[in-house]
Amino acid sequence: MAAMAVNVGRKMPHVLTVAGSDSGAGAGIQADIKSCGALGAYCSSVITAVTAQNTVGVQGVHPVPEEFVAEQLRSVLSDMSVDVVKTGMLPSLGVIKVLCHSLKEFPVRALVVDPVLVSTSGDMLAGPSTLSGYRDELFAMADIVTPNLKEASAILGGVSLRTVADMRSAAKSIHDLGPRNVLVKGGDLKGSSDATDIFFDGENYHVLRGSRINTRNTHGTGCTLASCIAAGLAKGLPMLQAVQSAKAFVESALDYSKDIIVGNGPQGPFDHLFKLDTHAHNAGTRSFEANDLFLYAVTDPGMNRKWGRSIVDAVKAAIEGGATLIQLREKETETREFIEAANACVEICHSNGVPLLINDRVDVALACDADGVHVGQSDMPVQTVRKILGPGKIIGVSCKTPDQVEQAWADGADYIGCGGVFPTTTKANNRTVGLDGLKAVCLASKLPVVAIGGIGTANAGSVVEVNIPNLKGVAVVSALFDRECIATEARKLKSILMESSSHAKISV
Repeated sequence: MAAMAVNVGRKMPHVLTVAGSDSGAGAGIQADIKSCGALGAYCSSVITAVTAQNTVGVQGVHPVPEEFVAEQLRSVLSDMSVDVVKTGMLPSLGVIKVLCHSLKEFPVRALVVDPVLVSTSGDMLAGPSTLSGYRDELFAMADIVTPNLKEASAILGGVSLRTVADMRSAAKSIHDLGPRNVLVKGGDLKGSSDATDIFFDGENYHVLRGSRINTRNTHGTGCTLASCIAAGLAKGLPMLQAVQSAKAFVESALDYSKDIIVGNGPQGPFDHLFKLDTHAHNAGTRSFEANDLFLYAVTDPGMNRKWGRSIVDAVKAAIEGGATLIQLREKETETREFIEAANACVEICHSNGVPLLINDRVDVALACDADGVHVGQSDMPVQTVRKILGPGKIIGVSCKTPDQVEQAWADGADYIGCGGVFPTTTKANNRTVGLDGLKAVCLASKLPVVAIGGIGTANAGSVVEVNIPNLKGVAVVSALFDRECIATEARKLKSILMESSSHAKISV
């Protein structure tokens, strides 16, 4: 299992931004560093130009000599295990050539190209030779290119882009220049009530719609979006999911920052670190990581009654034993009582840095501000859950087949729960998929997978031995909660998982 390793020497997702410096800190490398940091990725930087700018405009630009850009690139790429490179302002053809040479010498997992070609006022920032460098050299190496309407028009020789259909055509034409994926951003599309972007992967078009936020604080949105995509890719997200996640982050940041005042000019910056401004009871929350699935504990009301334990006591004991994620499955509990217990469990989980999900009950998740929900195939659809909970919450979905897995990914789920792997008494009429079915789901999934169903100390090792990179953990019910000492059983199971993982071929 890819994540089933001891957290010793854990490597952080690493993005290198190659861009200009914005003295006003709304865009450029400053926005890139803040964006990546907000999403849990490390961000190093190579500065291509130093600007004097503020909310009024750009007062001066001082390009960094190409030789020193090359020296910065070599310094970072030769030492720091960069996952993804993201580009911003590349002021000359020479800098583009230097970057391409460096990426051939030090290959990375992905290259995100934000072609900074046109200023907000419409002025060209790149000459004909620089534009040719993008088209002839850099695009062929890019995993995704993210032009806005003005930039897409410039890339295509001044073609007019006035409709979503024009954006689709532009995405196809830019894809023909070599990048593997294209995102044409329609934030400036006139007459549109939504913020509509077109994503094209060479085969399929995806229309990505978001809310249009009425605010002057939009400086740096392009840099931020591209950096968030890079951070998502560095964390292992598939391309489309990285784009969707980035778009959701920018929308949330714009909405949070729509009324803040920084500077006196017509276009202010927004707050990339808006997630730090939370209520005290949310202080322990953090973004979902695939590693959270390692030891996934699912509570059961009948077992709690059998052993004379409250939901809260069961959760405390599971976390004490090393559970990495808690799901409250309390179908027999009255709603008022469930919400009261869930509020207490949220506080316990967050104080220990452990995410807490609610099984099925979106209403309870909202009432207690849980980290998310897990739904089954017959429950509320993932798309509906996402609309209700918003982009910042975790959504898991139970899947038994590759078709269900594909649908879960398309609908915006964060992870897959696959099972029952083995026979279990905790869920009536639950068809088992076996290890072969688990393996088929893992191979089909672009999302992290947690195995569930009849798993305990006797067979957890065989689950680990499936040895598929996106199988990230096991979910257990009886193996913890139908035992006299939950914490002791959790420690035993976690020890088995860690030991078995150390023998599997894993990637950290």
